[in-house]
Amino acid sequence: MSRHGRLGRRELGGLAIGAFAAGALRSAQAADATTFVSGFGLPINLDPHQIFDVPMQAVMLNAYDNLYRYQGDPPKIVPWLAESHTVSADGLTWEFKLRSGVKFHDGSPLTADDVVYSFRRMLALALAPAGAFLKILKPEGVTAPEPLVVRFKLETSYAPFFAAIPSISIVNPRQIKANEKDGDWAKSWLASNGAGSGSYRIVPAGYRPLEYLDMEIFDGHFLGWSDNPKPVRKIACRPTKESSTRLLALLDGSLDCTDTNLPADQVAQINASKIAYVQKDVVMRTFIIRMNNTKPPFDNLNARRCFAHAFNYMGFITDILGGYATRDPYPMPDTLWGIPKDAKGYDYDLAKAKEYMAKAVAEGAPMKRPFELHVQSENEQSVQGAQLFQSDLAQIGINLKVVGNIWSNLTTAAAKPETTPDMWVHWVSTYFVDPENWVGQMYDSQFHGTWKASAYYKNPEVDALLRKARALTKQEERAPLYEEAIRKIMADSPDIWIYNSMQLQGLNKRIKGRRFCTVGQGAEMRWVTLAS
Repeated sequence: MSRHGRLGRRELGGLAIGAFAAGALRSAQAADATTFVSGFGLPINLDPHQIFDVPMQAVMLNAYDNLYRYQGDPPKIVPWLAESHTVSADGLTWEFKLRSGVKFHDGSPLTADDVVYSFRRMLALALAPAGAFLKILKPEGVTAPEPLVVRFKLETSYAPFFAAIPSISIVNPRQIKANEKDGDWAKSWLASNGAGSGSYRIVPAGYRPLEYLDMEIFDGHFLGWSDNPKPVRKIACRPTKESSTRLLALLDGSLDCTDTNLPADQVAQINASKIAYVQKDVVMRTFIIRMNNTKPPFDNLNARRCFAHAFNYMGFITDILGGYATRDPYPMPDTLWGIPKDAKGYDYDLAKAKEYMAKAVAEGAPMKRPFELHVQSENEQSVQGAQLFQSDLAQIGINLKVVGNIWSNLTTAAAKPETTPDMWVHWVSTYFVDPENWVGQMYDSQFHGTWKASAYYKNPEVDALLRKARALTKQEERAPLYEEAIRKIMADSPDIWIYNSMQLQGLNKRIKGRRFCTVGQGAEMRWVTLAS
């Protein structure tokens, strides 16, 4: 019997335990057919300038607007609040012409001054969403020469600038300034309130961190609703920690969708039901085991190579994921330009792992100490992958302890090398479509202190290549630099790169009109209709 089979039965055996919790979800569903009850995860707070992860994408895409936005599959960047833009020949000056007549949720007009404020606030907070901009944009570099024109003057040419523009939400400065305390840019207030112009607005007092979020339609959205005359009127986000609870709620109709990490062993059961089905979407989302390169033995190349050869890549993909993923040996999606296709990834080979372990021990690396691998406890897949790794490492005499944790704790710990775990599991999703989103921000040492760079890897040659690549404007000039950088990174083996995702999400059959984009993973709601 496979490990997957054993874990699957334990998972399904817990359904009865989750039944009571699933019943609590029913209270979120309105009597009419216009409320969408979502099992998608929630961010730890609602401020789009503080948090930048997949759960926040679902909030941003519905409650806020951007200058441009990614749409479609494959994703294309399209005008949104901005009608058009121009860029100078040297790539330093960008101007965006805004639409007229856009309103915030409080009815006030959205102008270029509000965009300037939003970008300056993002830069001042200097948190996760600012990562792509901090080195190339100063607050005084964002101005409004006309009421509907925003100008960005960059400090240096930065090719990913336009690709990253959709990652910044435009906020209402009037609401924020009214709730500031001691110059905090209203961080505390916006963490649990809304100040946007998006298709849906956050209901006052309708949020409790990680527990629930309520949103209602904004009839005055600038796009109007002629493209969807019967939209969802209310969104009730009700995430649950247990996948068994989500399954029960989906199958009894109290939940319209699960999160996007559905266990493979639930696919057949959902597809066999009369009420729901499993939607499969290929996403640009890589699954990674990070290694803290500052902690012995992970500061030793042979030790890192030992761990890289000890993970059963295809066993994990085939047995635990049911084949719903593709092996990706690179530090970014293998469908993106800039990949060196001739570079060979690490394969599962315990004999090689033992050889590298012996070399590491000979060099003084402490390979016999207990190691910790931190996982996201609410995600069964990350737990199963860690248990598989634990079993294989035991075969070569390495003691791995699997430690349950949650995303918010892990990203906080990753801010310092001394608090970052030995190893931890996470995904890198498509926040914007450019190598900078993955390899650029993961392995350039200037990003140390962010969760994306939590391997704390440092190679001056790689730093130089990545910085040169992002300063050029032409893809044909940038691509060879990324290819060279990735070859060097793969040779140094700072992390364990496992797969590129196929997203599995359970959906109620009453959902119509869903549009999928890998940015946001299909969470944008303005086109969805609920069939009666």
